[in-house]
Amino acid sequence: MSLQNSFKWKSILHSYNKKCFQTEQFFLNHSLQKKCYFHKLQGEIENDAEMDSEFNEIIGDTLSEEDGKIIKSDNLEKDALNSLEWKSVCNQVSEFTSTSMGYMLAKEGRLPIGTDLHKSKELLDQTAAALLLPRALDFSGIQDVRNIIDSAVSGNMCTIRELCSVQKTLHSGRSIFEHLCNLVSERTLDGKFLDFDAQKRSALEPLLIIFEGADFCTDLENELGYCLECKFLSVLDRASPALATIRSRRRSNIEVLEAIVKETAARIAEAGGIDSPLVTKRRSRLCVGVRATHKSLLLGGIVLDVSSSGATYFMEPKDVLDLNNMEVQLAAAERTEELAILERLSSRIACEAVNIKNMLERIMAIDLASARAAHSSWLGAVRPMFTQEGTIGSTHLELGTKTEMSETQRSFVHIESIRHPLLLQPALKKPSSLFSSMGFCSSIQKHDTSSINVETVVNSNEKIGTLPVPIDIKIGPGKKVVVISGPNTGGKTATMKTLGIAALMAKAGMFLPAKGQPKLPWFDHVMADIGDSQSLEQSLSTYSAHIQRLCKILEVGTSQSLVLIDEIGSGTDPSEGVALSASILQHLSSQVNLTIVTTHYADLSKLKDKDDRFENAATEFDIETLQPTYRILWGTMGQSNALDIAQSIGFDPKVLIRAREWVIKLLPDMYEERQGGIFQSLSKQRDELQDQAKSIASVLCDLKQLHDEILAEAEDLDKREAALKVMVEEAVEKELTEVKDRMGEVIANFEKQLREENTDFSAVNMKEAEAAIASIVKEYCPNATEALHVQTNSTNFSVPEIGDQVLIKRLGNKLATVAEAHSKEDGRLLVQLGKIRLRVKMSEIEKIVSSKQSGSTGLISSTEQKGKILINERKTKGSEPLEMEELKFEPAVQTSRNTLDLRGMQVEDAIRETDIAIASKGHVSTLFVIHGIGTGAVKEAVLNMLKGHPRVAKFEQESPMNFGCTIVYIR
Repeated sequence: MSLQNSFKWKSILHSYNKKCFQTEQFFLNHSLQKKCYFHKLQGEIENDAEMDSEFNEIIGDTLSEEDGKIIKSDNLEKDALNSLEWKSVCNQVSEFTSTSMGYMLAKEGRLPIGTDLHKSKELLDQTAAALLLPRALDFSGIQDVRNIIDSAVSGNMCTIRELCSVQKTLHSGRSIFEHLCNLVSERTLDGKFLDFDAQKRSALEPLLIIFEGADFCTDLENELGYCLECKFLSVLDRASPALATIRSRRRSNIEVLEAIVKETAARIAEAGGIDSPLVTKRRSRLCVGVRATHKSLLLGGIVLDVSSSGATYFMEPKDVLDLNNMEVQLAAAERTEELAILERLSSRIACEAVNIKNMLERIMAIDLASARAAHSSWLGAVRPMFTQEGTIGSTHLELGTKTEMSETQRSFVHIESIRHPLLLQPALKKPSSLFSSMGFCSSIQKHDTSSINVETVVNSNEKIGTLPVPIDIKIGPGKKVVVISGPNTGGKTATMKTLGIAALMAKAGMFLPAKGQPKLPWFDHVMADIGDSQSLEQSLSTYSAHIQRLCKILEVGTSQSLVLIDEIGSGTDPSEGVALSASILQHLSSQVNLTIVTTHYADLSKLKDKDDRFENAATEFDIETLQPTYRILWGTMGQSNALDIAQSIGFDPKVLIRAREWVIKLLPDMYEERQGGIFQSLSKQRDELQDQAKSIASVLCDLKQLHDEILAEAEDLDKREAALKVMVEEAVEKELTEVKDRMGEVIANFEKQLREENTDFSAVNMKEAEAAIASIVKEYCPNATEALHVQTNSTNFSVPEIGDQVLIKRLGNKLATVAEAHSKEDGRLLVQLGKIRLRVKMSEIEKIVSSKQSGSTGLISSTEQKGKILINERKTKGSEPLEMEELKFEPAVQTSRNTLDLRGMQVEDAIRETDIAIASKGHVSTLFVIHGIGTGAVKEAVLNMLKGHPRVAKFEQESPMNFGCTIVYIR
C-alpha cells in the first residue's frame, strides 16, 4: 500500500475516533474501536477485497481472531439488512415519528435492534405500552439541541434562540415524564382516564422505565426561564443585579433625554425651523430635524447627518450632549452584561451536556416506541412471542408450558397469515393521510388491539390496492434446515425474506402483520446470501461471490443464528453444485439455529428422508391456469415447472413438446421418482386434512353444546329479571321509609324548638337542623347535591311566574327574572336580563326552585350549597366528555386564607397576583377573587386569564347578585 494511502486511512481513523469521543460514544476496548473504524471504511469503499487488505495492513497483527469474527459478523449483518430491505421498513416507521431525532434515525435505517433476548423483550413491551396510551404524547416542544450542546461544550456562546430551544426541550421532556407518571400512578382525576384500569396502567411501566435515572436538569431549566424571555428573545432585567441597575439608569436617562429633545423640536417648529417637530436617531444618538436655513436656531448644536436633498440637517442640541453620551455608554454596558449572562448560561449548558444528551436519548426512545406502536396499528400487526432462549427443541414458552400442546405450541416457528410489510404498504393509505388529523391512539381504540388484523385495518381505512397473498410459516421443533423448492416467480425468495424481516422486526420491538400469536426464536445474527454479488472489479463471478459469502457465514454462525440462502449451489455444474450444497447444509444443521434455502435441485429436497433435521416446503403452482398461487405447502417437494411457465408466457408449442420428450429421455428415473414423490406428498397431505377435519368436527360439537346451554340460560333470564326488580323495589321502599322517619324526626324536633324559643330562636338551632338534613341527603343520595339547588326540566318542572328567577341555557346559564307570564300563543315568556328584556322558549330555561318551593330542602345552608360544584354549563359535544362532574372540591366557604382582593390594582399586577395565588393553592381547592366592577378592565382580564389557565377547572360568579367576586375551582 502506498505511503499516501496509509496516511489517508490513519487520518480517517484519527478523525473518526475524535468524532466518537465528542459524541460520547466511548469504546471499552481496542477491538471495538477497530470495529467502528471498519464501518467507517466500509461506508467509503465499495471494493471489499481492497478494504480488507487496507484494513489488515493498517491494523497488522494486533487483530485477534475474535475481533475478526466480530468484524465479519457485522459485515454480514449489514449485507443482510440491505438484502432484506430493512431500511425501507424503517422508512415506514419514520412516518410516525414526532421528533426530528427519531425521524432521522428511522429514515437512515438505524432503528435500535435488541442485542439480546432481554433487550428485544423490553422493546416489545415498550411498543405494547405505547399502544395503550389513551392519547398521543406531546413531543411538540422537543428539539434536536445536540449541536447546540456540542457548541457550548466547545466554548462557544449560545444565542438567546438556542438557549430558549434548550429550555423548551428540557421543559417538554419533563412534561412527558410527569404525564407518564400520572398515567401509571393514576394521580390525575381527569375524566378521560376513569376507564383506564389498573392492569393497563401497570402495562405502561415499560415507558416509564426508559426515564429511569434520567436527569431533567430542572435547575438549569428554571434558570433559563428566569433569565430569558423566549417569546421576544430577550434577556430579562432580573437575569443579574448589574443588568437591572444598568437598565434602570438607562430608562431614567432616556426619559430626560427624550423630554429635552422633544421640547427643542417643538420650539424649532414654532420658530419656523421645520414644518412639524421631528425627533430621530442618528449614529445611535437622539437628534432633531431642522431646515438648513434655520441652523442658527440651535447654537452650539452638532450636525450628525444631512438629508439626501441637503435641505434638512439632523442636529444634536448642545443641552443633550452629555445625556446622549450617557445613553451610548449605558447601551454598551447593557450589551456587555447581556453577553456575560449568555456566556454564563452557555457554560451551565456545557456542564449539563451529558445529562441533557442522556435525556434526549430517552425522549427519542419514547418517540420510537410510539412510532412503532402507530406503525403496528397501521399494518394491523400483532405482538410476536419469542420461544425461550431461541432453542429449537424446547417446548417451553414465555407464557408457560402445558402437558398437552397444540399445533402452535409444538411449532418452533409458527406465524399465521403473515404479509411482508413492504408488499402490504401499497394496499394501505399513506401514513400521512391516515394519522395527520388524529393521533394513532384514537384509531387504535376503535377496536380491541388483541384481535386486530390486517383485514380489519384495510377495511376501516378504505383499501386502495390489492392485498398480497398471506403465507403461513410453520417449522416444527427439531428442524434445522428448510429447503424451499418450486417454480420461478412462485414466491420462494419472498417467503424467505418475509421470515428474515419478521425476525428483524421482532428483535427491534416491532409487531408483525400476521394473525394470532406469531412465535419464533430470538436470533443473535440474521445472515443472508440473496442476490447476485458479481463484481468485475474484484474478479468475482456469480458463483465465486456466493461461495465467498457462504464461507464467512460458516465461520461466524452460532447456535442462535438465522441463515438465509437464495438459490444455493447455483452458477456452476449442477452435480457439483448439489454435492457442495448438501455438504454446506449438513454443516449448517449442526452449527446454526435455523437455515432457510431456496433451490431448484430436487436432490436437496431428498435430504429430509435421511435426516430428521431437514424439512421441505414448496410454492404452489396452479396447473390449470399455469400461474403460481404464492401459497406455501409445508412438508412437500416442489417442481420448477419451467416448461409450464414458458407455455403460459406464450412460447412456441413445438419447442415445448420437444423439450418434454427430452426430459423423459434424459432423466427417466428421476421423472418417475418425482411423480411418485408428488403422490406420496399428496397422500400425506390428505391424511393431515382428514385429521384436521375430525378435530374441527369435535370443536363444532362442543360449540353446539355450549350454544344449547346459553339458550337454556336465556329462557330463564326474564324470570330472574323480574325477581331482581322486585328485590330492588323492596330495597328502595325500605330506604324511603327510613328517610321519611329520620326527616320527620328532624322536622318535629325543629318545630318543637321553634315553639319553645318563640321569637328568640337561636341561629345555632337553625344550623343544627340544616346539618342534620344535609347529612341525611348525603348518606342516601351522595351524588344528588345538585338537585338540592337547581331542579331541571326533567324533574318537578313548573311554569315560572312573574318574579321567579330562571337560568337561560343558550346564554351560558345566565340568571334572569321573569317579567311577564307565559304566553299560550307562542309558548314564550318575557325575562329581564340586566337592562335587557327578551323572549325565550320554555325549553331554553331552567327554573330555580326557591326555599319555599323546595320544602325542607330550603333549610340547607348556603355554605353547604357552595361546598358542591354546580355545573350549569354542560358540554354537549360527543368529543368533549364532562370532565368536571367527577371532581369534588373543598366547601366554597370564604375565609381570609382563600380570598384574593384585586381592587385598586392595575391589570398587569392583578393578573400576576392571581397567577401566584393559584400556584400556591393545593389540589381541588377554591379561591375567592374579589375584582370589583368599576370599569370592568380588571374583571375582564382576570376572567380571560382564568379561561386558559391549566390549573383552573372551573370558575363562576360568587352569587347571582354579586358581580364583583368570582369563585375559582383549582384542579
